[in-house]
Amino acid sequence: MPFIGNQPALSYTSFAKQDFTTSATTSYTLDNPVANANELALFINFVRQEPTTSYSASGTSLTLTEATSVGDDMYCVYLGKAVQTVNPPNGSVGTAQLASGVLPTNTPYFYGELASNQTLTRDTNTKITGLTQNELDSASAFDGTTFTVPSGQGGKYYLEAVVTGNYADIGKDGEKTVSYIYKNGSAIKTAIQRLGDTGQNQRAVTTVASGLFNLSASDTIELYANFTDANASGSAVASATNTSLMGYKLIG
Repeated sequence: MPFIGNQPALSYTSFAKQDFTTSATTSYTLDNPVANANELALFINFVRQEPTTSYSASGTSLTLTEATSVGDDMYCVYLGKAVQTVNPPNGSVGTAQLASGVLPTNTPYFYGELASNQTLTRDTNTKITGLTQNELDSASAFDGTTFTVPSGQGGKYYLEAVVTGNYADIGKDGEKTVSYIYKNGSAIKTAIQRLGDTGQNQRAVTTVASGLFNLSASDTIELYANFTDANASGSAVASATNTSLMGYKLIG
């Protein structure tokens, strides 16, 4: 008959055995604790003894009804101490069978969107602050401006910075948005998006800077932006709806 599901693997079971050095006594000490005499198979001179009649057992104490003699051969087999040496079949265990906290997670993680438009000075690297909209922060390490790697959480991180520059004039003359991921005050990743003289009327230019980085405890991560316009006319702002900073530690 066909078997449905994972085929059971063979189970190799061994039972623990203990040999005793005998003397003219009724009291012996067990290597492993037991609940009662029925958890032991006791043999004296190769004859199996009847539990509770010939001996009693509790914890690590073994008591015989009659004392042994020097030179008797006595040993026991622990019937309640079976050792399984087989692993579950591949694919037989799901996440529902795992205890809480067993599966690794990409933590710490953080995320924040710009809560309101931030005006930037053209051609100047400016730190983006107020990334508190829809904020996520698994380790209380992100204050809406700076993420600080918590103690003991160094490793490889994925970081992503999105900046959208909204320009006051309709752009066809070289508007450029640059986003930077800063580590400890210096840029470690840059993304640039430029509008050439293509005849397209557009006010918004978006860039995404992302990558994998080795971070150590106490390292700081920040988002900077730079807006440029060939005509240097009008003002530009970082758009609240499309500017964000995020990151998380990789599993492994």
